Amino acid sequence: MINSGKAKLDSLPADLLTLEDYARLAQSYVDPPVWAWLQGGSGSLQALEANRNALQRLAVYNRLLVECRHGTTAIRLLGQDVAHPVLLAPIGFQRLVHPEGEVACARGALDTALVVSTLASCPLEDIAGAAAGPLWFQLYFQPERHQTLALVRRAEAAGYQALVVTLDTPVKPQGVAAQKAGFALPESVSSVNVADFAPTSPVRLTRADSFIFQGVMAYAPQLGDIDWLRGQTRLPILAKGVSHPDDARMLIGAGLDGIIVSNHGGRSLEAAPAAIDALPAVREALGRDATILMDGGIRTGSDVLKAIALGANAVMIGRPQLHALAVAGSLGVAHMLKLLREELEIAMALSGCPTIKAITPACLFRAEGVPC
Repeated sequence: MINSGKAKLDSLPADLLTLEDYARLAQSYVDPPVWAWLQGGSGSLQALEANRNALQRLAVYNRLLVECRHGTTAIRLLGQDVAHPVLLAPIGFQRLVHPEGEVACARGALDTALVVSTLASCPLEDIAGAAAGPLWFQLYFQPERHQTLALVRRAEAAGYQALVVTLDTPVKPQGVAAQKAGFALPESVSSVNVADFAPTSPVRLTRADSFIFQGVMAYAPQLGDIDWLRGQTRLPILAKGVSHPDDARMLIGAGLDGIIVSNHGGRSLEAAPAAIDALPAVREALGRDATILMDGGIRTGSDVLKAIALGANAVMIGRPQLHALAVAGSLGVAHMLKLLREELEIAMALSGCPTIKAITPACLFRAEGVPC
């Protein structure tokens, strides 16, 4: 089964008020092995838990007597106007939680950008046809450059407005909880956008070779691949999975248009820093004018404000979109985004920030002896 078979809600209960409410309800709409995959992370879950713990450690000053009657959450990002700084992060295989998968998610993304995964379970053209707002395409480098280029050309032809190149998972750790739960991708759910690519010839390994180093990493992208991709398209390109400021400098120096600070939602290096903790150094390295996004652990409007205060132009959310999709399809995604935007507006009003540009590090309270 793709999901639990429980009918999606076509109206929303009065007590569905937060992203945590969606997470609580979603578990009953998803098969247990799929839930273990969705909620899990790599290794001991250190990076996954760090994202939430680091955000919760931060506090925001409330400010008084600030004029906010002309306040707005609107921003301009890579030349595109969006109503608020919360984007939907790329997550593949969305038909695991909803029969229409990414197509249903796209219908619910009414006022923000949806980043569509290479591993989407729906054709990227079908998703574009259903989209209510801007679309970006998340690109995994394929083993052969002509395969990667084919994905780029399809995204361009379908009207996607930016590319997001994910670089932090050349090796993809298997989540322990998902393995223990017996999670396996059903035959009815697949990464349809790469299904026609011919299988790559396996690397011949000797007994002395490592499956990881000489095997999997043989196909990992290198800086030359970034240079090549930059020469293939006029679309803006962002690099996702950055935590070190030196990597951020290198990627911008290679001609990319933006950086996404992320530890892959805790699914990559298990000891990676929390995204919010890595963010300030990346901003300092790139300067005030660089485009920097962050994802990892965002669950409230106050979390969004904290990320912007520490240097993000916008944030991305991952698991919450699947929680909402599992519970109520397109309606759930739209409602979840509405809740988060309203929470952000409240946080901005109470912290004396009528616009996104007004949110600065000065908004954050630093208790003595507690790093921010």
